[in-house]
Amino acid sequence: MKKRKDGFQGERSIVLPPDVVETEAQDPLASSLYVTDIGYYPSALYHYRERNHPIPQHVLIYCVSGRGWYRVDDMTFHVAANEYFILPAGKPHAYGSDEQEPWTVYWVHFQGEHAPVYATGALTPQRVVPNLQSRIGHRNSIFEEIFTTLSHGYSLEALRFVSSLLHYYLASMRYLQQYRMAESNKPKSVDDDAVVSAAIHYLKENVGRHLTVKDMADYVGYCPSHFSAIFKRKTGESPINYFNQLKIQEACGMLMTTDIQINQLCFKVGINDPYYFSRLFTRIKGCSPQIYRRDKG
Repeated sequence: MKKRKDGFQGERSIVLPPDVVETEAQDPLASSLYVTDIGYYPSALYHYRERNHPIPQHVLIYCVSGRGWYRVDDMTFHVAANEYFILPAGKPHAYGSDEQEPWTVYWVHFQGEHAPVYATGALTPQRVVPNLQSRIGHRNSIFEEIFTTLSHGYSLEALRFVSSLLHYYLASMRYLQQYRMAESNKPKSVDDDAVVSAAIHYLKENVGRHLTVKDMADYVGYCPSHFSAIFKRKTGESPINYFNQLKIQEACGMLMTTDIQINQLCFKVGINDPYYFSRLFTRIKGCSPQIYRRDKG
């Protein structure tokens, strides 16, 4: 098996310096739960890590697409899209991406007095399946707030804010039912409007993935041709064109509110080719991503 630890196209990561971690550990507020490392690896082919010497942090890995595996306590687990796991602190472990379907993962190393509360019970893969009550896009926005805050510096106020966000981010997974119930939703019906609304919700929740029309149709329980006809009649767009517009809309928001590089941003909206992303962006918005950031930022 080929092994690779880093250097993935579109990757983003932050490793906090030891003195900053010590500040977090000593602070009355941040010490409850704090980040030591954080990152996002898209389509991470040959991603592999083995730690024979235990580390003091818990490690969250949230797989949003593709597949992977991990090993701890002589047990091997397999993880798929829309699943996460938390490796406990103080235990040797290993993990890696599937070579046929490389995973895209959000990951966080965290410590603190309350860290075990979130880690307990999450050693096995935990499902976070999109549905009408899911708030995956919102959860990913919390991650972006954590990442952006840390990328701007390590003031005590920033570290405390990140600690609070990390509580929310982990709670959105560990207390999934409560997180989803906090967002009120209208009851589902079976008319065409409801089918299209459900499909649009699914697209928004998966804007960072590559989806086919069959994926969309399967979600609402229709055959692809019938689903496509209903969707275009109700929205005026084919499902793929509509999905691409959502991706570019999401990209516009990140161009205006984050410092993420454009060749990294495209992976965040599920497009693995930066050149295709730029062409698609220009076709939909009438200008390149660089010009959009310059004029709107």
